[in-house]
Amino acid sequence: MAPRSGEYRIPAGAGIGHVHLKVADLDRALAFYQDVLGFNLVLRLPDNSAAFLAAGDYHHHIALNTWLSRGGTPAAQRHTGLYHLAVRYPDRRGLAAAVERLREAGVRLHGVADHGVSESIYLADPDGNGVELTCDRPFDQWPRRADGTLNIAMAGPLDLDALLREARSD
Repeated sequence: MAPRSGEYRIPAGAGIGHVHLKVADLDRALAFYQDVLGFNLVLRLPDNSAAFLAAGDYHHHIALNTWLSRGGTPAAQRHTGLYHLAVRYPDRRGLAAAVERLREAGVRLHGVADHGVSESIYLADPDGNGVELTCDRPFDQWPRRADGTLNIAMAGPLDLDALLREARSD
C-alpha cells in the first residue's frame, strides 16, 4: 500500500465509469435494470453469461454477469462488498419519474433521504445489491459551513409525496 502522504490527488475530471455486478439470474436482472429502471441494452453475450447496459449512448454504465454467481444467493448483510451503486439523474423530475416506475413495478423502497447536496431513494435489485437513485442539487445550493466546507446531511427527511408531484407537473 502506498504511503499516506496526501501529495497525489486524482484529477478533478475523473469519475466512476461503470459498475459490474455479479447476479444469479441474468434475465431477472435485465428485467429490473432494463425494464424497470430503463437502461438501454448495449450488448448481451451470446452465451447469456453477461449483459451491458447504458443510459444514452455511453458504452456501458452497468454490466451484469453470472460468471461466478449463476444461481447464487445474495451476500450476507454483514459481509464486505458493495454497499450500493448510485444512479444520478440529471434533474428532480427524472428522479421522480423513476420512483413512479418503481412503485408501478411493485419495488419496495428501503428509504429516502435529503442529503443537502442531493435527494436520494434507496432500494435493492433482485440480487440484493443496494441501489441509490439520486439527483444532485445545483452546486450553488449545496449547504456549507461558515468555513466554506460542505455540510452534508447523512439522512435528512425527504418529502416523497412532493417529489412524486414533480413527476406529474407540466
